Amino acid sequence: MSARAIPLSIAGISLLAAWLGASLLVAAVVAPAAFAVLPTRTLAGALVGRVLPVLFWSGIALGVVIALLGNRVAVGRFGIGAAALFASACAIAQLGISPRIEALRVSIGGPVDALDASDPRRAAFGRMHGLSVLLMGIGMIAAFAALVILARHLSSRSTA
Repeated sequence: MSARAIPLSIAGISLLAAWLGASLLVAAVVAPAAFAVLPTRTLAGALVGRVLPVLFWSGIALGVVIALLGNRVAVGRFGIGAAALFASACAIAQLGISPRIEALRVSIGGPVDALDASDPRRAAFGRMHGLSVLLMGIGMIAAFAALVILARHLSSRSTA
């Protein structure tokens, strides 16, 4: 690893750690708190819906940058793959699932909870929400993997 690659690696580790911290904060604190204290699930969903795009767009950008810089910082194909999976999961959630959720909200025209349990729009909303949560989880795991790989490569290169 070149001397120029070390600052890139440290920056990548720092940004991945920051993104993981933010995503854990949203998943473990912000979303549950919003649904616990706001007067309606619709308001809580709207709040979380304003926060998630920031995570997804920044995850896309960070994953792409780390994947593209992978050869310069010598993380190997697994590090590049983890970064690409991280970016892909965020991109699918933001560009594929989020617009479908919003379209369902518009077509429902009111609170999702007000729909009958057998309404296909409610079931579709539940599936899309589940996919969004799954993709965020995949993104978090892939970001963690990229972080560990990057840190291990930096550690092994700087001690060699």
